[in-house]
Amino acid sequence: MPVYSMTGFGKAEYKNGYELTVEIKTVNNRFLDILPKYPKSFIVFDDAIRKTVQSKLMRGRVELFFTFNDARDVEKELGTDVALAKAYYNSASLIAQSLNIENDLSVSKIVRMPEVVSQIASEADEDAIREIVLATLSQALDNLNIMRQAEGEKLKNDLTERINEVERLVGILEQNAPLVAENFRKKIEERVRNILETTQIDEARLLQEVAIFADKSNIDEELTRLKSHISQFRNIIQDKTPGRKLDFLIQEFNREANTVCSKANDVDVTNTALLIKCEIEKIREQIQNIE
Repeated sequence: MPVYSMTGFGKAEYKNGYELTVEIKTVNNRFLDILPKYPKSFIVFDDAIRKTVQSKLMRGRVELFFTFNDARDVEKELGTDVALAKAYYNSASLIAQSLNIENDLSVSKIVRMPEVVSQIASEADEDAIREIVLATLSQALDNLNIMRQAEGEKLKNDLTERINEVERLVGILEQNAPLVAENFRKKIEERVRNILETTQIDEARLLQEVAIFADKSNIDEELTRLKSHISQFRNIIQDKTPGRKLDFLIQEFNREANTVCSKANDVDVTNTALLIKCEIEKIREQIQNIE
């Protein structure tokens, strides 16, 4: 299954009487957050626009930009928002009075203000425009997903390499972990000899201390869980939308690595566990970009 990045850009255009450009920009977000910016006349299409986006995107902050123009050579009916025109004029008058300058806002300038004068679409026109808007939006989303998939595959390859490195480091831990207790026994024995200045050592007591240390520093369970997490990671990353699952799983990775660091009592084991934590953090950052 392809993996999709949550970051991307898509664009599509329609030019046949009506002129429409749809641009889409997406960035990381925990949920699907749709932010459309369109002409006032497109408000009636808002629900359909959102449902179209939801059919092709699962997560991310989605910014939609619609640019529309009716270039048909037909008679058009215009509507005028007089209240909005008055608001523009009153604002201009207030600024002129505050700055002690002349208010040069003319009628010709007011009618060019956004949304003061707008075209009134008939029911037939509205149906045609709806079809064009949704089709062009769908094409822009497809173009967006092409880019997101290409970026997602790069992320997938990077994550695969990093989880392979984690697996390699876990293998080193498996090799070094059994030596920790033996190294501890040698250190304790050497210290006792130095303190007592004698070769007479209570072997039973020494073995007891080593056994207690070995039990406290045993990381077999953590290693088993880490290997299980690695296997789960490789399975989940094959899903179409693995982001949330991987985000949860990487928290489990981090928990096991922290436990290994706290139990190790060995420089080599601790250093290896810290390297695992570094890789886990890099993986966590990359996962934030995956849908």
